[in-house]
Amino acid sequence: MQSTAQTTAQVSEFDQCFNGTLYSLLSWKQLADFWELLDADAGWYLYALGEARPLEPADAEHVTAFTREIDALLRREHHEDYCGIVYADDLDNPSLIKIYDPNHLGTSCGSSKHRILPGWVMSKMPPSDLSPSHLIPQNRKRWWRGFIEMIGAK
Repeated sequence: MQSTAQTTAQVSEFDQCFNGTLYSLLSWKQLADFWELLDADAGWYLYALGEARPLEPADAEHVTAFTREIDALLRREHHEDYCGIVYADDLDNPSLIKIYDPNHLGTSCGSSKHRILPGWVMSKMPPSDLSPSHLIPQNRKRWWRGFIEMIGAK
């Protein structure tokens, strides 16, 4: 049996952060302010679960486009007067951001028996492979591929 120190050492920095304490952006205004303060040139990996894991961070232009497009998607599809489905490890200087899919929420706070993974992750660390336990709907795959095509055309 491995000691706790050995087990912790084998867990990547990404996994520790991903499974650690995160803070919710509760209001739409708080989310808008968060996107404005986010350093787009900080070396963010953009990861849509169910798609290939990124091997390189995105450039600032792509990060800015992603935050604009994901914000629009969340506001269009999360039919609540609050946000509450975007989480960060640090609201002032984040290194990991989980963005839950408004159409596959379950209980994103983790209070159910089934772990619900976010739809998208932004991370300053190379992400681990996160295999969702559910099928990713075709409309989400189309959205991501459309986003990739949009940024590729620039």
